[in-house]
Amino acid sequence: MTGQTSASALVEQIDSKALEELAAKVLREACAREWTVATCESCTGGLLASLLTDVEGLSHAFERGVVAYTDRAKAELLDVPPEFIADHGAVSSPMAEAMAKGMLLRSQADLAVAVTGFAGPAGPDDEPGLVYVAAAGPRATNIRELHLGDIGRSAVRNRAAFDALTMLLHLLDCR
Repeated sequence: MTGQTSASALVEQIDSKALEELAAKVLREACAREWTVATCESCTGGLLASLLTDVEGLSHAFERGVVAYTDRAKAELLDVPPEFIADHGAVSSPMAEAMAKGMLLRSQADLAVAVTGFAGPAGPDDEPGLVYVAAAGPRATNIRELHLGDIGRSAVRNRAAFDALTMLLHLLDCR
């Protein structure tokens, strides 16, 4: 399933309290199913892993996290072939899906979520705030395309993390 969200629907600020509560909910649901979660992050730079390991008493449901910021890291850590990256680009729906599936293969986790995008201005042809989030599990892979606009790196990272956690919750509900 692929979803696209416009900037107008997402300009709202996501505060740290909302992110912490959502991370705790993901971990409670994962623990209830005896599942674990892994993260693979590019533009969020480890924010998801930090949120999931900060929850006291539930962080054992977090299996591992990888920050794969460069194309080389995506290839080495997630088995995404360099040709695939060259064909689809580091910021694309196919890349987010490949990262999530690669994380599942490289970990012992039951669910994986990947985030790739432009948190701020990048190259001349790159769209600030363009983010792809993919969540993969045993039965489904969901991908979202976010067009957040040039709202600042922190706001983009927080919104991407919020969507990633929401997508994990959805997969936890799809038993």
